[in-house]
Amino acid sequence: MSPPHYLPASGDPLAPEDQVVPRVEIVVPVRDEERDLGPGIRRLVTYLRTSFPFSARVCIADNGSTDRTWAIATDLARAFGEVRAVRMDQPGRGRALRAQWSASDAEVLAYLDVDLSTDLNALLPLVAPLLSGHSDIAIGTRLARGARVIRGPRREVISRCYNLLLHATLGARFSDAQCGFKAITAERARILLPLTRDTGWFFDTELLILAQRAGLRIHEIPVDWIDDTDSRVNVIATAAADLKGIIRVGWGLARGTIRVPLLRSPSPAPGGAPELPRQMVTFVAIGVASTLAYLLLYLTLRTALPAQAANAVSLLLTAIGNTAANRRFTFGIQGRAGSARHQFQGLLAFGAGLLLTSGALAGLHALSAHPGRAAEILVLLAANLAATAVRFLLYRSWVFRPRPAPRARPAHAATRRAACPATPALASPKLASPAQPEGSDR
Repeated sequence: MSPPHYLPASGDPLAPEDQVVPRVEIVVPVRDEERDLGPGIRRLVTYLRTSFPFSARVCIADNGSTDRTWAIATDLARAFGEVRAVRMDQPGRGRALRAQWSASDAEVLAYLDVDLSTDLNALLPLVAPLLSGHSDIAIGTRLARGARVIRGPRREVISRCYNLLLHATLGARFSDAQCGFKAITAERARILLPLTRDTGWFFDTELLILAQRAGLRIHEIPVDWIDDTDSRVNVIATAAADLKGIIRVGWGLARGTIRVPLLRSPSPAPGGAPELPRQMVTFVAIGVASTLAYLLLYLTLRTALPAQAANAVSLLLTAIGNTAANRRFTFGIQGRAGSARHQFQGLLAFGAGLLLTSGALAGLHALSAHPGRAAEILVLLAANLAATAVRFLLYRSWVFRPRPAPRARPAHAATRRAACPATPALASPKLASPAQPEGSDR
């Protein structure tokens, strides 16, 4: 891959010593965005000049455009002193953000989607907690109280299901991983960016999960957000890539192959809840999120696969995440030790769910040759409820049951051996007595 091509406002090669170091750098990743790029950047520059109190730079990161996007980006870089354009040959929003954030000299690094679906009045509340040192990462959220969102029901359901899946599988404590409106301090970015691997849309989620594991403070800003009806995001392909990312990150964290340094002291864990009730509450919460993820996967795969195949694949994928989430949050097991065994036993426990759901589907199709999707969903929900109770019992009594510690040798035996060093065996009393003259009867 050839290095990225940078173009400042003058069009001349960058001279770092002549550049004013901004406090905030805003990266706008674009690919084939010739329609939205010009209006979006002009709107952003106007806001920065009239309503933003900190010095800021805008970086247009073109990643693999084939239309007039790069030509428009260069014109904007020449027209506005706050704007520079960067061109990368390979596509990928995550790749573009990682490259430009890693190269930036600003104090706070942010990014916005080019369509500016998020109201720019949220930009100052986004970066202010980072500049003040209060927080390490800030994200816009469309799912928290106070947010005002206009979008279709399909994308609303998909977004909520995705975030519920993150809560269940990776223990996410933030509300909206996908909103294209985020910022991070450069100090924290230098540590976390090398740990990320995704080059596409999952990059945001991966970075947030790593930040949470590092104990960083994530500040959420409820935003006003209007859906871009001309969005060309392939929802099915993006959902599949996100699921792969969840499995990769979850598996890496469970096995210990992804190691995240602790950058802030973790918050004290709440205590006082009885063990069984707490486990049941956590298990039910994870189960609800897993069921929603399972149904979303089933409906997605059902368009291309038969009912039984779609059911098996959906159940397998959610089983891995469900086991990892229950291992960590329901039963409080951390670290790599035993994770492979837990996953294997968890898959066996999910075999009960596969038998129940497959049997329920088979019964439904025996009664009706072509049942509707709603009937399939109702039957699967009922079977999953029964399987959930069985699964909890198996998790508690078998999969995650504490193993007895190896028996220690009695302390008194060890003490006696230490106090009495080995000596030759004592001879019999007769042999130990003094030697007598031969023939004596004494």
